[in-house]
Amino acid sequence: MATKEPPEESPWDPKTSQKFENKRPGEYFDPCQEASARSMKCLHRNANNKEMCNDYFQAYRDCKKQWMAERKEAKLKNAKPWF
Repeated sequence: MATKEPPEESPWDPKTSQKFENKRPGEYFDPCQEASARSMKCLHRNANNKEMCNDYFQAYRDCKKQWMAERKEAKLKNAKPWF
């Protein structure tokens, strides 16, 4: 019997969007920071053996890809004509 994992939450939810829009100019904000931290901890724990941490790296890449796609979509929805 296979166990079902909970559905992956979107990194670009309304709460994250509000944090991003209200950040100070020049301040960096990454909703995938938790996935990034996990991958770095894995590297440290496994003496920089990247093969042992492939799942963590893939989770971070997937998060970043989804975040960028949703951010792009949000920009297109709020786009103002340039003329």
